[in-house]
Amino acid sequence: QLQASGGGLVQAGGSLRLSCAASGRTFSSYGMGWFQQAPGKEREFVAAISRSGLSTNYANSVKGRFTISRDNAKNTVYLQMNSLKPEDTAVYYCAADYSARVPLAVRGSEYELWGQGTLVTVSS
Repeated sequence: QLQASGGGLVQAGGSLRLSCAASGRTFSSYGMGWFQQAPGKEREFVAAISRSGLSTNYANSVKGRFTISRDNAKNTVYLQMNSLKPEDTAVYYCAADYSARVPLAVRGSEYELWGQGTLVTVSS
């Protein structure tokens, strides 16, 4: 099970930190990802992190602004979002990649388990 939290309303240029708490399988045994889905749009890849946390991957649109990290002792993955823009407004989902068939995958189909999503709204 994945439980995402930390969304909210923030002004452009502000910051938010999303959290995703995992339960069930051994957290350090699988990769994690964050995706976003804006109103009327398809779900898009945001960031991914390896099991150890040593490797990461980002969408070009968030590079330099967002940071994905994980604390395997707390079974939690984070998404630190800085310099937020109105176009970052979306529901953000965390997802678990149990198989790691494609490491740091950008396609949602590579992820087996999804959280419920947390809404981020960035006002201009």
